[in-house]
Amino acid sequence: MSQSASKGQSVRHLELGLSNEQAIEMYKTMVAARKFDERMLLLQRAGKINFHVSGIGQEVAQVAAAFALDRNQDYFLPYYRDYGFVLSVGMTLRDLLLSVFAKAEDPNSGGRQMPGHFGSKKLRIVTGSSPVTTQVPHAVGIALAAKMKQKPFVSFVTFGDGSSNQGDFHEGCNFAGVHKLPVIFMCENNQYAISVPLHKQVAGKVADRALGYGFPGYQVDGNDALEVYRIVKEARERAVAGEGPTLIEALMYRLSPHSTSDNDLAYRTKEEVDSYRAKDGIPRFKQYLIDAGIWSEELDSEMHASVRKELDEATEYGDKAPFPAPESILLHVYADDAEQGGRG
Repeated sequence: MSQSASKGQSVRHLELGLSNEQAIEMYKTMVAARKFDERMLLLQRAGKINFHVSGIGQEVAQVAAAFALDRNQDYFLPYYRDYGFVLSVGMTLRDLLLSVFAKAEDPNSGGRQMPGHFGSKKLRIVTGSSPVTTQVPHAVGIALAAKMKQKPFVSFVTFGDGSSNQGDFHEGCNFAGVHKLPVIFMCENNQYAISVPLHKQVAGKVADRALGYGFPGYQVDGNDALEVYRIVKEARERAVAGEGPTLIEALMYRLSPHSTSDNDLAYRTKEEVDSYRAKDGIPRFKQYLIDAGIWSEELDSEMHASVRKELDEATEYGDKAPFPAPESILLHVYADDAEQGGRG
């Protein structure tokens, strides 16, 4: 973005209610998520971790959405690529490394679940399940509880474009629409359901499906951080005002393979990937901050060095941390007598 092109937009974050510090923190979180993802791909190829599902290319929309929510009281149901989102709502790089190394201290599952299955009672991140899209009806149920208890929180759920074709998505949307529940559905449309391109799995726009369920749907450029922030913020305002759900389709592109077990060039070309890499939203937001006069290349270098140091320390910690003991497999499976009031 050139200096002349940005003059009318250089304070857009302030107009949307974001301080300079918050806008910079958004950018730092995007970079941290990207560097984490790149590190995991290297660790898997080196045989240090078993598996990784990448979210490279999707960080901008994830972080922007998180900053538009109330991170002190809303409930979050992210899907398995949402590293940028969970870092935004309070998880740390150390938390994520403990998860990928499957260590006992992993706050998500004690090292028992695959990476990307996020869960944190403290951060109100609802535990994810391996079958895709099951988080959608769960988010609707949480929104129903908010309405019944008359609490001013919303539930926010993400999923991929492939998931938007599952029955759980449609059932969740229908129930939320009928009862005007405070839930925000965000489809991270990265153009592929594993290896199936969008045009072979979705007819029309995902956002247009909201019309059939009686609530608004919006399609937004997922590489435009401030536009995603605006749309999610307005959706939250509608939800807490009792106006019901919103469906947001954030358009983006998965720059990396589906997972470390995937050869993405078997179903798409390097030229296609490179063309979308040129539209990456992270450098775009960095340039916006520079044009706004609140960032610089010097600050950027310092920040990258800081993220690298934190990531190195988290990697070392996660690698050396102990694995869960075999007997821990029985933890959290059965309620003990004390929890049941002493009943046998």
